[in-house]
Amino acid sequence: MTSSDSQRPLEGQAALVTGASRGIGRAIALALAGQGARVACVATSVQSAESAAAECAALTDGALALGVDVADGAAVKVLVKDAVQQLGGLNILVNNAGITQDGLLLRMSEEDFDQVIGVNLKGTFNFIQAAARPLMKSAGRIINISSVVGVTGNAGQANYAASKAGVIGLTRSVAKELAGRKVTCNAIAPGFIETDMTAALNEDQRSDLLKGIPLARIGDSSEIAALTAFLAGPAGGYITGQTLVVDGGLSL
Repeated sequence: MTSSDSQRPLEGQAALVTGASRGIGRAIALALAGQGARVACVATSVQSAESAAAECAALTDGALALGVDVADGAAVKVLVKDAVQQLGGLNILVNNAGITQDGLLLRMSEEDFDQVIGVNLKGTFNFIQAAARPLMKSAGRIINISSVVGVTGNAGQANYAASKAGVIGLTRSVAKELAGRKVTCNAIAPGFIETDMTAALNEDQRSDLLKGIPLARIGDSSEIAALTAFLAGPAGGYITGQTLVVDGGLSL
């Protein structure tokens, strides 16, 4: 392996990242582009994905901005077919799109429960199903972004925790189904990461939060992106069906 190969191990590969307009998804798209992958940045609208795609285009030889409701299976199939055609194939799928509609169980509406399950869990299923055939052709990689809440549960997040626990079960099942075609499927379960949500915390809230994290800091989206790139790259080829928790020790 040359120095160039080691610095850009994903050169010539094609990736699709959902929820790529901001936060963890944007960081992942940029990390994959920085390692040479052509990247389709998917968000709820083309316009919201354009900024991330432009940043990716500065790092690699191909980037797309695409928009879709990830809970709409028919629309996802059309988008994936279009992305594969424009990218010239597909090697990496990252399911990051997710929402929250927090509330106590007794007050949670059926709509809020269904919407979170629809985006976080069904959306992940939709993309895996739509992308399975091109990924089987390339012996590709699937990385699903779950959450530490999917492992531990959390009061006030019954819908979100259920959706993210579902992603972990889906990951294991897909890993078993597609292993025969050399496709790996893993989940990453982030803890508290510096995002728009954590940026809104006041000093007291942040201090209380840090007390529960053994490493005494909030994680950075670049740390999730680096792990995603590792799983997508040559060194991650023998890892499948796993949930890698990145939470500073929060779940210990």
